[in-house]
Amino acid sequence: MDRKKIDIVIPCFNESKCVDLIYKALKKLFESELSGFDWSILYIDDGSQDDTLEHIVGLSNSDNSHVRYISFARNFGKESAIYAGLENADGDYVALMDADLQHPPHLLVEMLHAIEDEGYDCATARRVKREKESKVRNFMSNAFYKVINWATGMKLAPGMTDYRLMKKQVAEAIVSMREHERFIKGIYSWIGFRSKWIEYENVERVEGDSKWNYRGLWNYAKTGIIAFATTPLRAVIYLGFLVIGISLVYAIRLYIMSVTGARPWQDTTTIILLLLFLGGVIILLLGVIGEYLARIYMEVKNRPIYIAKEKKLDK
Repeated sequence: MDRKKIDIVIPCFNESKCVDLIYKALKKLFESELSGFDWSILYIDDGSQDDTLEHIVGLSNSDNSHVRYISFARNFGKESAIYAGLENADGDYVALMDADLQHPPHLLVEMLHAIEDEGYDCATARRVKREKESKVRNFMSNAFYKVINWATGMKLAPGMTDYRLMKKQVAEAIVSMREHERFIKGIYSWIGFRSKWIEYENVERVEGDSKWNYRGLWNYAKTGIIAFATTPLRAVIYLGFLVIGISLVYAIRLYIMSVTGARPWQDTTTIILLLLFLGGVIILLLGVIGEYLARIYMEVKNRPIYIAKEKKLDK
């Protein structure tokens, strides 16, 4: 019976202190609990500005059979790195995890059990405790999931991560979606397949600092909502009707007041306020439409999702 192979895709951006640690942790796991499987790590260097690539190349030279890599010409972002990894993975199963060991490698054992013994197509890790993160960040994270689930009709679980193990068929389905404004959590939900949630407590980074700041998280959330939701566009129609209704009611009220003599019809202050209000609404609507047009503009360019400067995929 042929041994099944697991490819572990690891996106890296300035993770020179972590690539060796995650390699050692995975090697130990596959030499013990997962010794019945073949394995390889596919590092995706996302245009790192430190010596991450040098560390990866060193690992590849010392363990030619288990380490492969792709290095981007510049920083294209984690979503592009994930796409490149899944596109070039060739194992029976494909795992996706971060380099900083915040995704515990030992969860792969439970994930494999879910797929091979319980019949799931993929298994996804979900954080259930995040005490060391700020209350503001936790609140914003939970609010994001509620908003995007309401706006898109998807069922994204709070605390869900990119850490998952999937059958090759699932990875191929993700790669088949070639949009450039990628939101991988939404793609996971959209393609379907049976998935099991595996809960774990949050783990601190072993080295370095998180690459996510509030600005990056905001842009990521905005991309997710716009990439999968038409609700904002539809809401524009209802907002337009609401503004028209309010304007009519206010006009009738002013007319009655002018007929009864309670207030003269000419009121420059009212006109100015109405103009400002309607002008603000128009700008808001144009901004929403502009966001969608910007996405369409980028899609029709049909640019590559990533550009590899250097790679080693053959063993």
